[in-house]
Amino acid sequence: MVAFRVAWRMIDNFHGWAAAKAGESLKPISYLAGPLGAEEVQIRVESCGICHSDLSMIDNDWGTTVYPLVAGHEAIGVIEHAGDQVKGLAVGDRVGLGWFAGSCMSCRPCLSGRHQLCGSTEQTIVGRHGGFADRVRAHWSWAIPLPSGINPDLAGPLFCGGITVFAPIVDCGVKPTDRVGVIGIGGLGHLALQFLNKWGCHVTAFTSSDSKAEEAKQLGAHEVLNSRDTEAMKRAAGSFDFILSTVNVPLDWSSYLNLLAPDGTLHFVGAVLEPIEVAAFSLIGGRKKISGSPLGSPATVRDMLDFCARHQIAPQTEMFAMSEVNDAIEHLRAGKARYRLVLKA
Repeated sequence: MVAFRVAWRMIDNFHGWAAAKAGESLKPISYLAGPLGAEEVQIRVESCGICHSDLSMIDNDWGTTVYPLVAGHEAIGVIEHAGDQVKGLAVGDRVGLGWFAGSCMSCRPCLSGRHQLCGSTEQTIVGRHGGFADRVRAHWSWAIPLPSGINPDLAGPLFCGGITVFAPIVDCGVKPTDRVGVIGIGGLGHLALQFLNKWGCHVTAFTSSDSKAEEAKQLGAHEVLNSRDTEAMKRAAGSFDFILSTVNVPLDWSSYLNLLAPDGTLHFVGAVLEPIEVAAFSLIGGRKKISGSPLGSPATVRDMLDFCARHQIAPQTEMFAMSEVNDAIEHLRAGKARYRLVLKA
């Protein structure tokens, strides 16, 4: 029994990079993860993407951060331990882990396949340590196997940025015949353009920077519309079935509602903290809708990965060593990321 305990403690001692206070640089940390749950897997991290949500948590923008914080919720790695109640996974499987690390598996959303809407979801970096570390843990249902055809070095951002923009295409019933728009050509938007193009839609990229126009077309946009061009925005009125907003800053939302066709939807995945102010009549006359969503269910994540493999969709990434995490974070803070950052263990 003594030998078993010593061996377990060696496995249980994790090493990561943590923020001790809001906005501080990350420093090395060692911590004990405790006993592995019966339905949990322990993942040896090979790489982890850096998302803007990591910055929000490091800075406590949402008021939910518990320090010290080991951020990182776009982890790719190999399962090295599995609880005795784990299903469908085995030691040695390469998996990805995103924003969610657990859900109750018994509520109506979970039982109907909408695990991301569970009222008891566990977030990978809220109240627990995430993937800026050598190991991370999760419930088996949220550790998603990587299919063949997916480059593991590039896959991390798909588990947050990717599924954030893929899930609304499925959940909102976007059709291949739809005319769609994407607001913001960044970490989320550059993936949304690729998905919607391969989905079969006519895709327009909205951007305030003409410098991104050509790249937006290379990513899948059929047209690029400068959102500061008032006349061009007026000419496009009533022509979009679905507009996806990926930005986290307030815009003139009424001008985008004016772009929607009858029964069109303006859908938010960017975390705009300010209230979204619109007049009721701008919705009523055309039966237009405003909606939003978190990420996707485990099943939708699997579908997204298969879709990426089939159509050779991948995030554009810049690579840093895990030990360069602070340099990578400052690169992201400065707005220089094109378009996602990945830390290699």
